[in-house]
Amino acid sequence: MSSMAVSARRNWALLLPVVAAVPGVVLRFSGAPVPAALAVVVLGVAVVGAAFFLSWGTELIERDIGQGLALALLALIAVLPEYAVDVVFAWKAGQDPDTYAPLALANMTGANRLLIGIGWSLVVLAALAARRRRDPDARPEDRSAVRLEPVQTVEIAYLAVASLYALTFALRDTLNLLDTVILFGIFALYLVRVRGAEADEDEDEEVGELIGPAARIAAGPTRTRRWAGIGMLVFAGAVILAVAEAFADSLVEAGSELGVSEFLLVQWVAPLASETPEFIAVLILAWKLRGAAALGALISSKINQWTLLVGIIPAVFAVSAGSLRGLPIDPLQRQELFLTAGQSMFAVALVAAGALSRGGAYALLGLFLAQFVLAWTLPPALATIERVGLGVVYLLLAAGLLVIRRRAMWVTLRDGLSGRALRERDAA
Repeated sequence: MSSMAVSARRNWALLLPVVAAVPGVVLRFSGAPVPAALAVVVLGVAVVGAAFFLSWGTELIERDIGQGLALALLALIAVLPEYAVDVVFAWKAGQDPDTYAPLALANMTGANRLLIGIGWSLVVLAALAARRRRDPDARPEDRSAVRLEPVQTVEIAYLAVASLYALTFALRDTLNLLDTVILFGIFALYLVRVRGAEADEDEDEEVGELIGPAARIAAGPTRTRRWAGIGMLVFAGAVILAVAEAFADSLVEAGSELGVSEFLLVQWVAPLASETPEFIAVLILAWKLRGAAALGALISSKINQWTLLVGIIPAVFAVSAGSLRGLPIDPLQRQELFLTAGQSMFAVALVAAGALSRGGAYALLGLFLAQFVLAWTLPPALATIERVGLGVVYLLLAAGLLVIRRRAMWVTLRDGLSGRALRERDAA
């Protein structure tokens, strides 16, 4: 009887995410008329349920395909909601560019800045708090920064390339199909290099310890573990695709009733909804003392957003419009793209030496919160100065750090882009 009770508790640990997700999926496809606030709760719980399966599934398949490729896959699945929302806006922009082109870019810039400003910073702070709580005798350097694995040099290098290319967006009048080709090419090379870099690593590299449902599944037959990992990721991806856009729409509808700016709602509320699964998944990893894996997943997501997410917008726009003209970028969006690229360059500079410190995390969080608050409170004329000014601040900070860490950045680019065997390096 006691063993049956233990088994039931174990089964509930796996069933709870399913129970959480089902009502949201039913609501999405039933079209039942419910208040926007209630829809937010039901669909949000579904997203949370999917997030747990994302975390467990990635940990399981990491045993077979390697940490780097597993985290790249997690990042790809986790940003699918952004693709769903942006594809809708880009498609509508093909018919009505004046109305919907700014919204497609607003969702993209908001998602990118939220990922770094909130995601990177909170993951590092959570990982360091967990380290201090569970290992009070850890070395000072381990209590002050999250250090990435050597294989994650690839992520930093390709994020640097994508961020440099993104700086050109602020000088454009359109995003076009050439951008699609270049950005998709960067992502393809990144995936090839991730797999190649792992082949250079020692075969006996230690794999992170599993706990909870993932640990119980991993202790069973290999075939069961593999199919369980795949099934969890497929289920999580399907749920996120099913409910994310409806979740974002419900949030926008609820906010619109309060008379809030449509642009700001699309830029911040919709990405917050769609980023929730990944934030939960990586915070769980960080709290389980897997800070490098958690931060690596977010860096991989940033590469996804700067390449696939941005690249798909002009492609969908061209198909919808039936024309090769690019998706138009108005002056406001050029400022937003400049600010977003500046933040990305600052983030690259912070991790150039293979680690993100507590101070760096607070800098990312503080600058993001300052910009977020000012965006909602400043009048339009001052908001323009704020966006350009903060973008310049980000770039100046990045330039200063890269001068100081120039050797570390050079080694990162060399090892990450050239295919040379990766090796551990001391922080600059």
